[in-house]
Amino acid sequence: MIYVWSVILVLLNTVWLALVLLGLPGNWLIIISTCLFAWWHADDAPFAVYTLLAVTLLAVLGELIEFFGGMAGARKAGAGWRGSLGALLGAVCGAVIGTLLIPVPLLGTLIGACGGAAAGTWALETLAGRQMKESFHFGLGAGLGELLGITAKFIIGILIWLIIAFAAFWP
Repeated sequence: MIYVWSVILVLLNTVWLALVLLGLPGNWLIIISTCLFAWWHADDAPFAVYTLLAVTLLAVLGELIEFFGGMAGARKAGAGWRGSLGALLGAVCGAVIGTLLIPVPLLGTLIGACGGAAAGTWALETLAGRQMKESFHFGLGAGLGELLGITAKFIIGILIWLIIAFAAFWP
């Protein structure tokens, strides 16, 4: 019977993984459902504590990469601390606004986060006295950095999913 429940867990975790693409905390939902499953079936010991710890650390890494992706992209393009802060704030605000204004799953959140990071960097760098063209270049770097951060978080989510799916059926 444990294998039936393991299949259900893997299918549920597939749904949670898809939520990452919508800007939702899918990796954390994978971790939570897997920990609850491990607790529920503690007698069968479906997952080692080290496995649960490893996937939790991967989820933290994914969040950090996504959170600081726009900032890193802005810095790589040459922006200062104001532009990096603008990328961070712009990505968060842009993701929310993009999700509300563009009701296409994934697309609205992705465009909003990347566009918000770019706009935030551009605005704060321009206000700091940088040239328009230079600020635009910094904003473009921030937007690309945010896109890479979101992509990296999803790839880490796939890795988390694979580790759990493998561990669920491996004795």
